Amino acid sequence: MLWTIAVVLVVLWALGFVAFHVTTGFIHLLLIVALAVVVLQLVSGRRTV
Repeated sequence: MLWTIAVVLVVLWALGFVAFHVTTGFIHLLLIVALAVVVLQLVSGRRTV
């Protein structure tokens, strides 16, 4: 689930970077939040399948 959200945010970021340069600030913020959550999940060591 978390990886799906991260992938969707990366795709939205790429689309926003190409098509909507004005809104990329918000998409960058969402991408950073998603990456932070992924890193916290990896560091915590808990595996949820």
